[in-house]
Amino acid sequence: MSGRPGTGGTDAELPVLTTMEELLAEVARPEEVYVRHSKGPEHDAARTSVDYESGVRLPGLSVNPLSPPSWWTRPPADWVARQVRSYAHLTGETGNRTWLLFGRVIGRGPDNEPLVDRVQPLAWLHDELLITARRWYEARFDVGRATAG
Repeated sequence: MSGRPGTGGTDAELPVLTTMEELLAEVARPEEVYVRHSKGPEHDAARTSVDYESGVRLPGLSVNPLSPPSWWTRPPADWVARQVRSYAHLTGETGNRTWLLFGRVIGRGPDNEPLVDRVQPLAWLHDELLITARRWYEARFDVGRATAG
């Protein structure tokens, strides 16, 4: 990792996390840490997310929480890898990257995802870390199987 998470003022100054250990250390913070896939904090600063299907502008940025819920009985790393991967297809869009942030939840989006404002960027996730998260997820989950009951 370069720099200390949460201290960068611009996209270029944000530190880059390269390992699952670094990512899990960020998730262990007392504040909720979120993951987002977009062009980055500077691009998102004057925008909110848009519901792609309806075209409706949402009141905040769509994010995924990285802290496991109280009912989660598996290792925290399993939850984190799953959450990092859940919208990873958005990083395939031109210029999108994956990054961590703090934010204030102000609502829920159409997929019941948290919508946040008062965003404080923490760090970028390196491509190698995204590959590690994908492999972790695929090795520990029945990927694509629906929730039962």
